[in-house]
Amino acid sequence: MIHPTAIIHPGAKLADNVSIGAYSTIGEHVVIGAGTTIASHVVVEGWTELGADNKIFQFSSVGADPQDLKYAGQETYLKIGDRNRIREFTTLNRGTEEGGAITKIGNDNLFMAYSHVAHDCIVNDHVIMANGATLAGHIEVESNAILGGLSAVHQFCRIGCHTMISGGAMVAQDVPPYTIAQGDRAKTVGLNLIGLKRRGFTEESIKGIKKSYRLIFRSGLRLEEALGKIADEVDSTPELDHFVNFIKQSQRGIAR
Repeated sequence: MIHPTAIIHPGAKLADNVSIGAYSTIGEHVVIGAGTTIASHVVVEGWTELGADNKIFQFSSVGADPQDLKYAGQETYLKIGDRNRIREFTTLNRGTEEGGAITKIGNDNLFMAYSHVAHDCIVNDHVIMANGATLAGHIEVESNAILGGLSAVHQFCRIGCHTMISGGAMVAQDVPPYTIAQGDRAKTVGLNLIGLKRRGFTEESIKGIKKSYRLIFRSGLRLEEALGKIADEVDSTPELDHFVNFIKQSQRGIAR
């Protein structure tokens, strides 16, 4: 299951049923979980850990040094969960010492061709990054978010769960959960209602999210006033609580 032209460092740790294609290179500190498939001409390096049943396509770079001028060879990490699909020419970088020293990727994500995850990012589960989508450093992407082709996200931003970022969007502020954002600089333009229904959100939950969205984005109220009205007028659900807490915790401001 390992092609004779692949270069595997003796220190690398490979579980059962790992497949390594022609001319791929696996570094000294790499750990690869069972059932993971690595195509030809892939480089996996640095202190990188891959879980089970991942599939990495040709010409990807996984675990390279962070693209940060302050980086000086420190031991930093990239940790990837299970069942991720990493398509051609994707680049996933390790963390930096100043940023916590680790980049984390969860489970069941799809990174399409030429997508990029920079140092110290956290990408949770079931995220789709379309072709050329780019995350700068220190970004968190919550589960079930979709980033359209050629979109880019500024350092230290957060992308909420069940969001859709339109193709070509330039995101410079936090995008709250359940919303759609587009443009340069990206603004929130509506709710991802089709996505919420497909993922089993109840009518009660969607109703509360709709009312809260209107108060924050369409009422003309100051943010603090809108949040106060939500607390007074909208029945609490776990989904709504997450929406409100995400906004309250924003450091860069929300894209409204």
